[in-house]
Amino acid sequence: MRVTPVPAKKAPRPGASPSTRTGFASFVGSGPGDPDLLTVRAADLLRSAEVVVTEAPEHAALVASLAPQAEVVDGGFGTDGQPLTHAARAKVVVRQAKSGRRVVRLMAGDPFVYASGPEEALACVKAGVGFEIVPGISSVTAVPTYAGVPLTDRSHREVAVVNCSEAKIDWVTYADDRTLVLLSAVGSIGVIAEALVAAGRPAGTPVAMTRVGTTTEQETVVSTLGCISADARAAGMTPPAVTVVGDVVDLRTTLSWFETKPLFGWRVLVPRTKEQAGSLSAALRGYGAVPEEVPTISVEPPRNPQQMDKAIRGLVEGRYEWIAFTSVNAVRAVREKFDEYGLDARAFSGLKIAAVGDKTAAAIEAWGLRADLIPSGEQSARGLLEDWPPYDDVLDPINRVFLPRADIATETLVAGLQELDWEVDDVTAYRTVRATPPPAPTREAIKTGRFDAVVFTSSSTVRNLVGIAGKPHASTIIAVIGPATAKTAEEHGLRVDVLAASPSAEVLVDALADFGAARRASLVEAGQPVTKPSVRRPSARRKAT
Repeated sequence: MRVTPVPAKKAPRPGASPSTRTGFASFVGSGPGDPDLLTVRAADLLRSAEVVVTEAPEHAALVASLAPQAEVVDGGFGTDGQPLTHAARAKVVVRQAKSGRRVVRLMAGDPFVYASGPEEALACVKAGVGFEIVPGISSVTAVPTYAGVPLTDRSHREVAVVNCSEAKIDWVTYADDRTLVLLSAVGSIGVIAEALVAAGRPAGTPVAMTRVGTTTEQETVVSTLGCISADARAAGMTPPAVTVVGDVVDLRTTLSWFETKPLFGWRVLVPRTKEQAGSLSAALRGYGAVPEEVPTISVEPPRNPQQMDKAIRGLVEGRYEWIAFTSVNAVRAVREKFDEYGLDARAFSGLKIAAVGDKTAAAIEAWGLRADLIPSGEQSARGLLEDWPPYDDVLDPINRVFLPRADIATETLVAGLQELDWEVDDVTAYRTVRATPPPAPTREAIKTGRFDAVVFTSSSTVRNLVGIAGKPHASTIIAVIGPATAKTAEEHGLRVDVLAASPSAEVLVDALADFGAARRASLVEAGQPVTKPSVRRPSARRKAT
């Protein structure tokens, strides 16, 4: 009897397709800190992950945003609360991968640059687990870039990266004019600087130390080898930080782009409905702000839906010549009724559609419809009336307008349409009610001036914020979307600093950014440090006589 030996099982080659038999892990670099720097591939893997093995607390928000469906496994600490070694962390990854689920091992920066990616990938090879490496943007290059410090230019082509946590470094080998990128150097920067000067580097060599780079908490200290120790200590620099040594640091004077954003680091309160805050917050982040959304309004169905039901039936039966939408919420309310009745956009056939502004028109267009009338000037009820045609009994077969609105809407549009000889069915399509108060720390921050600015997008947001959280501190910059909102703010004792030129959230954010830029320029011109509005000088105490 001939026995054929069974060939030894080969470990899957790196990059092999996932297999439920051997398991598979994706080592994903999360980048240097800014979630917007995550690669497209990394985001796709997180969205489809079933297990995410993390190593840093700051990964929590990223995972919650992109992988809420995944089980999160702490790869930083064991069940006893002690930090895991590289070997122990690798075992966690292998065990999860062998479960047959889609596993993402999320790592700060790049998995293969000053990280434990190589050791953990080797453990996968040894265990017969397939893997892939998804590079991330490393802090080695990203943080200096965000600080406005290029690592190379025409005159400086060579760069050396030094991990200063290593036990023994021969600084004589770095005595030339290469650009140095120092990692983990905050605690020993004085000793390092002295060693570099002793090795032959001039004491006047420029140095830039940047902490928590690529985030809105980023802070950079520019100094020289002779002074960096004292300057970093005076600035209270703490890890994590990346330090650049070399003449390229001088370029920061003209190339600093991130920390000079007009609203950099500003904590901005966004009191809006939760559904509507997204685009405004995104625009604020683009200017370097840190938006904090506090819902002040909850949009709910009308208490009595019969009026809305009757109006929808009238729309289908052809009782109206026009339907006028004065908000995105009104579009949403009518659309929900259509879904409830099994109707679609075809029911609008022969009906003219008016929208109070571009945002509302976009919501209508998303429904597959197009507004026939949008104000050519001011995007408001008054602007809509200026362009609205008067009723003509020859041209208009029907003289009735369907106006689905909020329960607290003003009568401006109704009265104006009636003056143009239109009959108006003013229907409550939704209610705006005051939201529950924000958490106590947020209320305290509002009252004590720890927010740098607050943006009000309607009179109701002013009334409701003051009602549920109290009046913002006098130092807080108040930005409002239009004259009516400004009037309400002033009636509540608030000083209006920024007024949008037109009633648009984007225009409002741009106006606040212009204010921030002008404020920054005036501080620089006066030779004063650029501080945020929430950073107030201690008031001078009057001496007793």
